[in-house]
Parts: sequence; structure tokens; C-alpha cells
Amino acid sequence: MTQTAAVAFPAAPLYIGSEIYRRSSYGGRHPLRVPRVSTVTDLGRALGWLPAASFRTAPRAKPAALTLWHDPAYVAALAAAEAGLAAPELLAAHGLGTLSNPVFPEMFRRPATGAGGVMLAAELLRGGGAIHVPGGGTHHGMRDRANGFCYLNDPVLGMLVLRRMGLRRIAYVDIDAHHPDGVEAAFAGDPEVLLISVHEEGRWPFTGALEDEGGGTCFNLPVPRGFNDTEMRAVLEELILPRLAAFRPEAVVLQCGADALEEDPLSRLSLSNNAHFEVVAALRPVAPRFLVLGGGGYNPWSVGRCWAGVWATLAGHEIPDRLPEAARAVLAGLDWGGGGRPPPAPPLIETLRDAPREGPVRPEIRERLARLARR
Repeated sequence: MTQTAAVAFPAAPLYIGSEIYRRSSYGGRHPLRVPRVSTVTDLGRALGWLPAASFRTAPRAKPAALTLWHDPAYVAALAAAEAGLAAPELLAAHGLGTLSNPVFPEMFRRPATGAGGVMLAAELLRGGGAIHVPGGGTHHGMRDRANGFCYLNDPVLGMLVLRRMGLRRIAYVDIDAHHPDGVEAAFAGDPEVLLISVHEEGRWPFTGALEDEGGGTCFNLPVPRGFNDTEMRAVLEELILPRLAAFRPEAVVLQCGADALEEDPLSRLSLSNNAHFEVVAALRPVAPRFLVLGGGGYNPWSVGRCWAGVWATLAGHEIPDRLPEAARAVLAGLDWGGGGRPPPAPPLIETLRDAPREGPVRPEIRERLARLARR
């Protein structure tokens, strides 16, 4: 593995969450009907990992703050849609009221809280540190429209806050199953931003081809179905860490989408959550500022367990072999919210860490890594 100099963090890691995720949903037929951030928070508290000193409540970003990147007319339309005051043609002009981005009661407040949490985290990282914001990571949002379950683009907003504070060299790494088209639209070609994405090939939004260099600042690695822990380790050691070392970022933003896990219904990758924990642990020493976001993840058990383990990794908590009763009760209380899917296997309730999913590093991944290494 590429060696990086140890970074001294001036303060203990922070976790930013909100109760809005517990009482809002995209609707009963949407993949985001399932609880996610509330599960992570509940698991953290049940395990004693979220004392008051480690927790911050995400503020709701004000409309003016969102225009740091988003078009003011779009922000106004989003607020109007939540209030029931947007005409059909206004909704259509901004990608609202679709199957992917439906109208629902908290459709402005919920994403504005995600954005507010990430923007707060960026401000708190001024002097250095590490912060986990599982409600962040909505990487598909576009400047003037909703896109792919994402009404706002909090990674872009957070990175712009970091830049506004005087930081220049910012690295964004994305291990979600889907390519971060919104983040690439915002920063492709910017020589002071490094973008690295590892995502499933042939998967919506069908961007992020291996050849897509984004003006020389993007490293896109589409991976085939069945992508395993061993392959992710090879990607970490042969692509992500060398590029970060060469770039020398002042801040690293990691989008840690859990839809690359084997149990997720919206992808066909086969990672265990150990792969996410390894990436978090490896990236933490790279820069003085480390911001870890959530992202995709549509199996309520696997996403909650993954992001709780991400927080444990970031904050230095030991993950038990078997969860205590209070934590098992959190997972046992989850369900799919309809849809007729089967109940989870016992390990998804009794444990936090998955069994490893190792395997061969396939030739096509070796070849793609070699091509990116030659850039």
C-alpha cells in the first residue's frame, strides 16, 4: 500500500445528524422509503459511540446559502414545490415531480438539512479534523434541477465552502455504485480539484467512462458486476492512494455510498462493508481535513450497519463480533417499508461487520487500473 505521512488531527471526530430523516420519506414506492441515517444514529447511541461531545445537529441551509452553487430560480422552485405552490410546468423545468425525484412533504427541508450539515462540517474543518455526515452524499444533483434521488448537491456545496475558507487543493473520492455526475459537472477541468470515482459499469447515470478525463482532473473507474473486496483493495492501493499522494490535498471528501454492498437492491456489486472501512482508514491520514459523507444505499440493514461501522472506523471505536442487545433491537426493528422483499439473514441483525468477500482481481480491472496509471 502506498505510504502517506501521518496527519495530526487537532480535535476528536464529529458526527452530524438530524431527526428529519426519521420522520420523512420519498414515498411508499420509492427506494428511499427505508430508514438510513436514523438507523446509524440509533446504532451509534446503542453502542455508546455517540456521546454528546461527538454529535452535532445539522442545520437547515437557508436558500441564499444554497445559491453558492445552485441556481436561485431552482432553489425557489424547490421551496415552492414543498409548499404546494409550484405549477406543473415549473416542476417539469427543474426535474421535480418525477418517479426519481417526487414531490413529498419535506422535499426542500430534508435536502436543505443534508446540505446544511455538510456545509457546517466544511466550516468546522477550517483548522483540521474528521467529520462524518451520513445524511450527505447526494452527488447527482445538478445546478438547476433534481437528478437521481438528489434535489441538491451537498458534496459540491461543501467543497465550495472549503474553497471559500481559502483551501485550494481538494480531493473528492466516490465509492458509490453510481457515478457522481453532478460533482463532475461542477468541478471537471478544475486543476485544483482531484475527482476519483469507482462505480458499476453500465449503471445509471451511464456517465463516468474510463476514457472520461474531465479535462484531466477526473479518474473514472467503471467496474464490472461482482466487484469484490480484493478488487477494491487493489483499486485503493493502485489508483486512489497514489493519486492522492501525488496531488497532496489540503482536504479529502469521501462519498461512501453503501449501494456497492452485495445486499443492495439497486446495484450488482459484491463488496462487504469491510471494504468501506478499509477505504476510510486508509484515507484518514492523507490530509489534515477529512469529510466522510453517506450516499446511496437502499437495503436498510446493510446501509445502517455500513455507515455505523464507518463512524466507528473514523472515531476509533472497536466493532464487536456480536452486537449487544440494544443494537440488535435497532436492526430487528427495521423493515423494507413494503415491496415484498424477504427478511434479512441473521448476521444482518446480530453483527455490524460483514464476512469478507474476497476473490480474484479480474483481468479487466487490472487492465483498467494500468490504463489509468499511465495518465
